[in-house]
Amino acid sequence: MDDPRFDELLNTPVSFAGSQRRFGELSRDEVEARAAELREAAGLGHRSRVGAVAAAWSRLATLMRECGAKTVAELDPGELEPLAEPLWIRPPGGSLLP
Repeated sequence: MDDPRFDELLNTPVSFAGSQRRFGELSRDEVEARAAELREAAGLGHRSRVGAVAAAWSRLATLMRECGAKTVAELDPGELEPLAEPLWIRPPGGSLLP
């Protein structure tokens, strides 16, 4: 059974290494790199905002390692969906608009 909301999540464009990629296509190495990049940015004084997002990307990398997933799309929807907002793949509350 297809879940349109999960498909939408996997197809969400993510800026990565200077280009747009589908979230579901990101590899474990790319997810780990994003976590490291955000951890570094959090050290620049934006800790309260960026630190939580960096932690979510680290949790995603750990989940991928534990599940043996090579790409985000290989994860179980039930495990990935709760991370969508903390990762800012889906903005908190579902929209950046008021």
